[in-house]
Amino acid sequence: MDLGLANATAVVVGGGRGMGLATARCLADEGARVAVVGRSRDALDSAVADLTGRGSADALGLVADIGDAAAVDEVFADLAARWDGELNVLINTVGPGAAGGFEDLTDEQWHRAVEDGVMGMVRCVRSALPLLRKAQWARIVNFSAHSTQRQSVMLPAYTAAKSMLTSVSKNLSLLLAKDEILVNVVSPGSIASESLVGWAKSVGVDGNDPYALMGAIAEHFGHPAQMPRAGLPEEIGPVAAFLASRRNSYMTGANINVDGGSDFT
Repeated sequence: MDLGLANATAVVVGGGRGMGLATARCLADEGARVAVVGRSRDALDSAVADLTGRGSADALGLVADIGDAAAVDEVFADLAARWDGELNVLINTVGPGAAGGFEDLTDEQWHRAVEDGVMGMVRCVRSALPLLRKAQWARIVNFSAHSTQRQSVMLPAYTAAKSMLTSVSKNLSLLLAKDEILVNVVSPGSIASESLVGWAKSVGVDGNDPYALMGAIAEHFGHPAQMPRAGLPEEIGPVAAFLASRRNSYMTGANINVDGGSDFT
């Protein structure tokens, strides 16, 4: 299916690795001009080489701390100069990493979960809006989590932040509907991300085996899916790419689960 992304301009925040990179690859495969934003220059350089090889002619990597509003403004000012002030797609994949039981989390960890999980997205959308509004068509896709619908007692701060992100995204879909800028959310389930694979190793499990990984998740957090394995980043990318595309012409304010069947309500 042609997603209508040829020559579209797209930014993937957190696009240097994991689900962000998987999404950026799908956009590049469709001929989009992709910029990936992150903190690691090495990861971004590797991603840009990959995306260029896939057909993204103007692929570039921009180092920025999205916790710094001035740095975020600088990124989008740079992109405005490169792309004639227009942006078709903004995808925010960065999320909080705080895990721990309610009684163990400090105030700082709660604040950090909201800062990493919500405010980075808020800053990126705020800075990108003038570019998105100028474009002929535009989409925003934010990454939430299936734990907002199926709770874990070990993820209260993470889940609270993701719930807030989902709510803000819904509000944005209402605000921007008059501009025909579509805003949607992807809620991944247990995906074999770099951090989750690393966690599995710390408990003596081969996280690169999606079946073993799901077994460890079930043991430590409760079984989160009907399917017996964890998902892969490349199973998230196509869903996000569709939501970000011109083929998605009428879906906005939706929250799409990609989670192995953890929630059917």
